[in-house]
Parts: sequence; C-alpha cells; structure tokens
Amino acid sequence: MGDSVSDTTLSILSRFVTARLGLSFPPERFGDLERGLVSAARELGFKDAASCVSWLLSSSLSRRQIEVLASYLTVGETYFFRDHNLFKVMEDEILPGLIRQVRPGTRHLRVWSAGCASGEEAFSIAILLHQLIPDLAQWSISILATDINPIFLKRAQSGIYSQWSFREAPKWIQEKYFSKEKDSRYRIAPWIKKMVRFSYLNLAEDSYPSLTNSTNAMDLIFCRNVLMYFEPQRAESVIRKLHRALVDGGWLFVSPCEVSHEYFRPFVTVSYNDATFYRKDEHRPPAVELPAWREKARLPGFVSEPDPTWFAESPPPSGFTFPAPPPEPPDFLVQPPLEAPATPEPQSNVNEQAQGFFDQGLYQEAAALLIESASTGSDSKTMTLLARTLANQGKLAEAKEWCDKAVALDKLNPGLHYLMGMIFHELGQPDPAVASLKRALYLDPDFVLAHFMLANIHRGTKRFKESDKNFNNAFELLSKMEPDRTLPESEGLTAGRLKEIIESTWRENGDG
Repeated sequence: MGDSVSDTTLSILSRFVTARLGLSFPPERFGDLERGLVSAARELGFKDAASCVSWLLSSSLSRRQIEVLASYLTVGETYFFRDHNLFKVMEDEILPGLIRQVRPGTRHLRVWSAGCASGEEAFSIAILLHQLIPDLAQWSISILATDINPIFLKRAQSGIYSQWSFREAPKWIQEKYFSKEKDSRYRIAPWIKKMVRFSYLNLAEDSYPSLTNSTNAMDLIFCRNVLMYFEPQRAESVIRKLHRALVDGGWLFVSPCEVSHEYFRPFVTVSYNDATFYRKDEHRPPAVELPAWREKARLPGFVSEPDPTWFAESPPPSGFTFPAPPPEPPDFLVQPPLEAPATPEPQSNVNEQAQGFFDQGLYQEAAALLIESASTGSDSKTMTLLARTLANQGKLAEAKEWCDKAVALDKLNPGLHYLMGMIFHELGQPDPAVASLKRALYLDPDFVLAHFMLANIHRGTKRFKESDKNFNNAFELLSKMEPDRTLPESEGLTAGRLKEIIESTWRENGDG
C-alpha cells in the first residue's frame, strides 16, 4: 500500500498520537505504528499511509476518527482464561476472600474489565464466578466490560467465538458454557452472557469513577495489556483514577511489566507465585505475601470444579489473613480531640471542602466531613453530595437513604431524581430506576443524561423501542449544544463526548 513512511514522519506522528490519545510509540515501536497506520488508512479512505499522515496532521479530527486510529494502534488479540496463573489465584485466594467478607444482606460483587477487546476476559470472569458461587442467583453480580474500539465491542456483544479463542482453555469450558454453531464457531451460554454489560469508554479521556458510566465502587478491576500503550504520565493518571474506582479492599490486575511499579504507590503490593497484584487499602500496610488457602489438588494451571466446603459458617483456614489495618495506638499516644470552634463553620465551606475530597477520590474523608452537617436535616446539597460519596464507596443502601432525604427537601429538583435513578440502577432495580428517571424528565424534558440512562436501562431489559426513543431524544438534544458544554450531573462529561459515545454504540450497533 504505497511507499513506507519515513522515520521523520513517524516521529511527528508519534508525538501527535501521544498528544491526542496518550499512546506511546518510541522509535523502537515505529514498526508497530506504521503497521497500524496502514490499516487505519484503509478504513479512513486513503490509498496510502503517507497521505493519511498528512491529513491526520493537518485536519481537525472528530473523536470518532481519532478512535478509528486508536483501534488499529492497540492490539485486541485475547483468548479465554488468558494467564492461567492469574485465574488460579483468583479462584484459590482472592474471590473466596471477597465472598467471605461480604456483609450479610449485601451480596454485591462488582467487576470491571477495562480494555476488554472482544470480550473473552469478561466472559472468563463470569464463568469463574459461576463456578465458584453455588447460590449465584442470590447475588447481585455486575461485570462491566469497556473498550475504546466499537468493532471489538460489537464482536463481544455477539458472544460468538472461533476455536482460536479457546486455544489454552480446557475442553470442558466449551462443552459446559458454549453451544456450537453451524459454522464451527461457539456461542456463549445466555446465562453467562447476561452477566456482562459491554460499554464504550476511553480510559485516556473519559470521566471515571462515575455513577453515570457505572465505573464506581469496583471490587475487582482488570486492566491488562492496556497501560503499556500509554505514555508514562497518562498511564500514571489512569492508575490513580482506577484506584479511586475501587472500594477499600478492592483489587487491580495488570499485566507484568506494563509500567513501572512506582506508579502503583497508592496500592498495597501483594505477591503470590512470582506474580504481583495490587490491593487498595486505606491503612497502607507494607507489601505482603498472599498465603495459600487450600492444599486440595487442582486442575493443572486452571480453575477447577467448585468446592463448596469453604462456604460453611466457619473461619478461614489457619494461616490465611488479608492485610490487616495497623493496631490501635496505646491510650497515652492518642491525641486529645480538638475543641470545637466557637462558631460553626459555614455550610458552604463544609461542602466545598468535601467536594475537594470527593474530586481527589478521598471518599472516606468527604463522608466524615459531610455526615454531621447532613444529620441536621436542613441542607439538600450536603445530603446530595453525601449520597454521591457513599455510592462511590459502594454503600448503596446508605446512599439511597440520604438521597431520599434530599428529595424530601427538594422534590422539584430533577438532578436528585436522576441521582436516585442511578442508585436504583446500581442496586440492580431497573423498574424503580426507570420511574425515578421519568420523574427527572417530567421536571426537565431536556435532561440529556436522563434520556441517555433510560435508553441504556431499556436496552438492558430488551425494551428496544423505548431504548431507541430515548437514545434519539438524547442525540437530538446534544446536536443543538456546543460540543464543549459540560452536561449537568455528568461529573465532567461534555455534550460532544456523549454524542460520540451514542454514535459509537447505539447507531453503529444498528439499534437506531
């Protein structure tokens, strides 16, 4: 396809890609950059790579065009249960620990596959959970799978795979969880497919954690073979945001040697079988070794049939502990409480300080600051921020209580009804979520995010006619707005960005 691109041109293109996408292509990776460019040029309508480069560097590109380029500069190649060691540690140690620690009556587990490609990783997680949790129907399991590439997402949503996707998986996985199609391909079982929700998200630029895209309060985040594509500063920023997206005690899994371990300073480093994992712990104990729970023989390097014995009401096997918080200091080292100020701090100052904590992902600090003020029962703004803070910590029942109180004080505020709808959505209660979002739209028919979230909820419950209507309403409203306008209640999402997301999901998937 035309002559090769010179190193000088590739150097300029590399700087452009870093600036626009955060992706890193140093000289030793110029070959990868050129191969991706050649493929992207075809889709963008150019006869050769050189003319495509000239256009890229001289035009004002839409986000959609930029992401076409990105889709060819990252590798989406994956397969089921890639990295057996990781999934064995998940089965033997991490998931049993999380399941044991679940509070009675709150059987929620939230997982995010960030950079999911064609979906094999997300479905592998769903299969593992199906293996491990005998009473799965009694749980609220959320598996979010996101990617920047709409082509990958469309393939993932189909749930159909070739034999190549099973190249390192044992035969029983196909036999138990897939049905064979006429063309020698395999379709994922519907009860596994419905456990995973695929969505479009750009880790380099989109807002997260956020209730709007359900990237908050995660127990587990998989971000493997993704960070290595980002230039160092952007990778560090992504890691900080992923840390905020986890609940305390949550886990982050990345591929070995993707980026410097220095970037994971906010995490506790946990080692097991020569592998390294990262755990969010607000108490920050030192690095630890993850002990083995069970000595029972396993299938070599892979998940086994479920062993329900550890579900009994008994303590974990001797020797197993997760990193514990430091002990309470002796009484003589405890500082006496500060005396209360003579005059209470103005409520606006409390909210501003709490908002600052919230924006940094310091949800515990924000909640501690807000709880006393909210308890006076006189300020709906304080209650609203507290509800958001608790939701981002995964404390959804408490978040709903405070949102209820805020609504009682300010019934005509569409933003509060939207927030309530998002909380119901997070709780896995689509009907109350729809009712709350409709209230928001009754009060403000032009509330774009309410239309967008209603469309997503209807789509998830197979109400495609209603979904299309709400997507179309959102798209038409966005088309009338300045692209750089920040949408209310969106935590930084712009009108132009949401319009592109709708184009990349609803319209490209043929739902509109």
